Parts: sequence; structure tokens; C-alpha cells
Amino acid sequence: MSISPPANPALLDISDVSKSFGSVEVLRSVSLQVTRGEVVTVIGPSGSGKTTLLRCVNFLESYDSGSIRIDGKEVGFRDTGTRQRRSERDLAKMRAETGMVFQSFNLFPHLTAAGNIMLGLRKVRGKSSTEARAIAEHWLGRVGLAHKADSLPAELSGGQQQRVGIARAVAMEPKILLLDEITSALDPELVGEVLEVVRSLAEDGMTMVMVTHEMAFARDASSRIVFMADGGVSAAGPPAEILGTEIDNERLRSFLARFRASHF
Repeated sequence: MSISPPANPALLDISDVSKSFGSVEVLRSVSLQVTRGEVVTVIGPSGSGKTTLLRCVNFLESYDSGSIRIDGKEVGFRDTGTRQRRSERDLAKMRAETGMVFQSFNLFPHLTAAGNIMLGLRKVRGKSSTEARAIAEHWLGRVGLAHKADSLPAELSGGQQQRVGIARAVAMEPKILLLDEITSALDPELVGEVLEVVRSLAEDGMTMVMVTHEMAFARDASSRIVFMADGGVSAAGPPAEILGTEIDNERLRSFLARFRASHF
């Protein structure tokens, strides 16, 4: 099922992508296009392929067939007419175009908040220590953590660690930000502070593909919502359409029923 926005060339073009783990087909001919500045939220039950799709976009997982292009360039394979995997050097450059924030914070425990952000800036972007530190301090200020620049992860709350993770991703100036259930490991009282950072990035025009179960946030922050089930795109459209009460898709209606009590 191919779901395309109505205008503008796609910044991210996922075309007919399939992926299996052994005999289990996790992605089944998934196609999705995302234009510059869009916030596309992917929802669906556990096991529907949401996280695997994000990991394929960043080529943390190799896709078996189909194509994933960012700004017209194939992500994991060379554009040679044959399916030849990119070198690790090329993959590092491609991954720098897609910032990814994970469910677990994945910060280096021995590095400070600023040090975690500076690492990629120095190793991948080739910034000097002085320039990398200035960029790190800027983004820590943007996520409300300027005062925690020299704190180690163990000295930060879960919400603060996740905000550092977001700052680390956007500091690299990616073309697309991928957010994989970034609030699922947080205590409920910390969820709001992280989502507020994401909301502010969306308002700034950051292109994002986000997997979340925060339906109220998805409704308010998304350009489009994509519902995945059984490894494929089952429905997609504007938030008011996908999260509305008049839904023809029985699978989507059943999925949303568990969230209705929260009055999203």
C-alpha cells in the first residue's frame, strides 16, 4: 500500500520495502513518502513492524528488498544497478543524515551530557573541540539543560537523559529525525518535558518520523499518521481522519479503542 502526501518531492522515499527475520516477515512491501518539514507518526500494535521500519531507514537493519532513499540517494546500497551494500564508511555518512533517538537513552555513561553530544560532532562531522562544545551547549540550552552540560548520565533523570539524546541527534543537523518510542521508558511525570522538546522541533520545521503510543501528542503534533498492522501500512492520513470516531478500518478501530479512555 503506497501512501504519499499530495505535494512536494519526498525527502524520504520508502518504496516496496520488505524485511524478514528468518521465516518471520516483519515488513511487507511497505511504501511511504515523507516531504521536508513533515512530522509523520507511525502507530500500531506491538510486532507490526514500526521499529524495524525506522531501523531500516537508518540502516541499522538491512532491508531484503525495495528501496529507501533520502534526498534521492539510496540509504544502504550503492546506486549501481546491482544490490551492493555500501561500505561502512559510506554508511556512517548516510546515517549522519538520519538522527535517531531510541527508547533507551543510549548515552555513553563515562561522558558528560556535553561530551555525548560532542562525540559525533568531532568524529563524524570533523568539528574542533571548541566548535563541538559550542554546538553542544547551544542544543543543551534548547532542551532546557544548559546547567547540566558537565553532568554524567547517572546524575540525570530519565527525562533529562532523553533530552540529551534528542540534543545529540539534532546537533548533527540530520535531514530527518527518527524517534522510536522515546517516552516508553520514562515515568509518566517525565513524559511531558520530552514531548515539549519534540513539539518545539516540529514547530521549527524539523522533518520527523516518530513511533509513539502517545495518541494525544500524535494528534496535536503530526502532519500525518500512519497505522501499521501485520508488517504493512493499513491506513494513513491526517490526524483528524485516522484518530476520528468515523473509522472504516476495523483493525485501526480496535487498536484505538484501548486509548479512548484517555480522551485523546
